[in-house]
Amino acid sequence: MQNSGRVVQQSVVGDDTGWSNAPFPALVADADGAVRGLNDAARLLFPRAVVGDRLDKSCAPWLARAHHEFTTRANRGGEPVRGPVALRSFEAHPISGDRGAVVWWLVEDTDVRLAREQLRVERERAELLGRMSSALSTSLHPERCMEVTARLAADHLADAAVVIAPGRSGEYPVTHCVRDETSAHSVLSFDPYDVPGLGEALQGFPPVPSRWLDPLSAPTWLLPGGFGEVASIVVTPLPGHGVPAGALVLLRGAGRARFTEDEEAFARLFAARAGAAISAARMFAQQGAITEALVGDLLPPVLRQVDGVEYAGRYRASVDAERIGGDFYDVHPAANADTEEGEALAVLGDVCGKGLAAAVLTGKVRTTLHALLPLADDHQRVLGLLNNALLTSHNSRFVTLVLASVRRVGAHVRLRLTSGGHLPPLVLRTNGEVQEVATSGTLVGVLPEITSTTADVLLAPGETCLLYTDGITEALGGPMGDEMFGEQRLRDALVDCAGMPADAIVEHVHMLASHWVGTGEHDDIAVLAITAPRGRHLTAVDGHGPGRYTA
Repeated sequence: MQNSGRVVQQSVVGDDTGWSNAPFPALVADADGAVRGLNDAARLLFPRAVVGDRLDKSCAPWLARAHHEFTTRANRGGEPVRGPVALRSFEAHPISGDRGAVVWWLVEDTDVRLAREQLRVERERAELLGRMSSALSTSLHPERCMEVTARLAADHLADAAVVIAPGRSGEYPVTHCVRDETSAHSVLSFDPYDVPGLGEALQGFPPVPSRWLDPLSAPTWLLPGGFGEVASIVVTPLPGHGVPAGALVLLRGAGRARFTEDEEAFARLFAARAGAAISAARMFAQQGAITEALVGDLLPPVLRQVDGVEYAGRYRASVDAERIGGDFYDVHPAANADTEEGEALAVLGDVCGKGLAAAVLTGKVRTTLHALLPLADDHQRVLGLLNNALLTSHNSRFVTLVLASVRRVGAHVRLRLTSGGHLPPLVLRTNGEVQEVATSGTLVGVLPEITSTTADVLLAPGETCLLYTDGITEALGGPMGDEMFGEQRLRDALVDCAGMPADAIVEHVHMLASHWVGTGEHDDIAVLAITAPRGRHLTAVDGHGPGRYTA
């Protein structure tokens, strides 16, 4: 550069053609800031420049300031300075000349500056998308995702943002947010076609260019409270998973530049990320609601006193993180409970397997039994029809169960018990004696024909019949974790429960089995107690379950 400086000085003095034909604009200014010479490229860049004029008059104010700093030694290192000329950007390099003169070589860096600016913008946008993904991934709640989307869009893309979800019957969930303010969620009634492009965006169609939208036509409901005049609007769809997730509306206030095509393109990219998150949250919420409804039908019922007889049950799925499994119990009140012949039907069963697949078959079995209630007095027929239903249902699972017809006879309770391949029930007498009910039968859902035997049992006041699944007796645990709970431990546990109400008995048995298993794996566990109440027995305040003493 020093050599270039000497050539320049010689060229200026001698009017050398090399100075005039140099590809970069160059000019010479004296110590007072007056122009003393320009080459051809500099004259094209500064067409009004005249030798003798000051730099700030005929060239550029920023170049005049840089010249002053250089000549007064404020810029001792001679660092290049940058500034605009018309719509272009230049980097000016100073070189000291004779008698305080300075030669300024100007190198255009417009493309470099634009590239750096674009890189900065893209980095900021990538960071914004990353922050958005992180913020949206922390929530699977649709309303929360809408609020995060509106806030980020208002803070980084516009002055205000509105997120609109698909609606029903003319009502739409809407989230408004103004920059640096909290978002507000509400449900509004409006016609989306009042905003050009909004109705189409809610259906997932491509957005309408911002330049086609009249900001003054924006309806009142679209604007956040106190937003003021709108200068520019962008409406873009929020794409979802197979179905539209809604629409995003960006607003800029008066005095702000309109949205550029590049900003609209980035808004669509932002909306794609947000729409995917909102759609996933909405699908998760819908699946949760569906699951809750289905699980509610598959869970065992809350038992209460039925026809003067106490019932209580406990259930625990094979995996503590799950709520449903293959064990079940039900109590169906007698259809003719007002007559002495009316019998309630209690059922406890165990479907082969565990988890969701077993729970699905459990639901089918319970539904089939409910449909067969008019035939409940004929246990053999009920088991036969259930067996046929399972054989024709294209599943390879079977079920074991016990049917118990229950009728109050004065102060006693009469039971008819029939086993379909299940463990025999146990009867706990008031003196602590535990008796096994003599009923047996074949598995249900395996053979074309099944056989079973029915046993009659009479319970005196305070006596209990316990139905249970093999999740109790086959529970592995103990000191080494590999010993079965076994039927003898169950009998011993029942001895300690003589005279207790039904709820206390099942709680005691369930507690002992759970303690035996500890944190180990176990099968589904279900236990059902049928108790003939004493003269004073436990009921709830409304007489529908255990809670307080009543005569």
